[in-house]
Amino acid sequence: MLITLEGIDGAGKSTLVAGLAEALREHDPAVLREPGGVALAERLRALVKDPALEVSPRAEALVYAAARAQLVAQVLRPLLDAGRVVLLDRFVDSSLAYQGAGRGLGVGAVRDLNAFATGGLVPDRTLLLRIDPAAGLARVGGRGEEQDRIEREHEAFWIACANAYDELAAAEPARWAIIDALLPPERVLEEALAQVAPLLVP
Repeated sequence: MLITLEGIDGAGKSTLVAGLAEALREHDPAVLREPGGVALAERLRALVKDPALEVSPRAEALVYAAARAQLVAQVLRPLLDAGRVVLLDRFVDSSLAYQGAGRGLGVGAVRDLNAFATGGLVPDRTLLLRIDPAAGLARVGGRGEEQDRIEREHEAFWIACANAYDELAAAEPARWAIIDALLPPERVLEEALAQVAPLLVP
């Protein structure tokens, strides 16, 4: 069972992943993040997020796809083949929103690239933490951390990403569940559990 969490920066995905992992501990979920999760992907993550580097949109899409391909081959596919529940912070849909829409590469082109990278792997359920871009940026700015290359993007980029997420969710309502990220954390977790728990019943 592959459960992915999506949303623009500042939506609260990391908090929700931690909450779900605790609430679903009887199912022993594996928790992974993108880009990352394996050594190669972690190195690529550091590169693509480095504010000192100039990375073209196409190169960015390829780096994310490469990191994803390694994660799928080395960890994700073996976990799923072994019958494990996997909670994954970001997956292909992030690239469709960020590089496809935000960078203007086209959702279709980025989808094809990632279908190759993942071998066509599709999540069983995707939780979209929906937040207004201005509110998400305010949360990111309030962390007190230096912003990475992606977080420094202008507002138009984030609006394009947020709109793309809405369109992706509308196109596949059976897979996606939309949750208001501005709800209190306990309510967000409650709604997320209501979406995934029925899938985990033996």
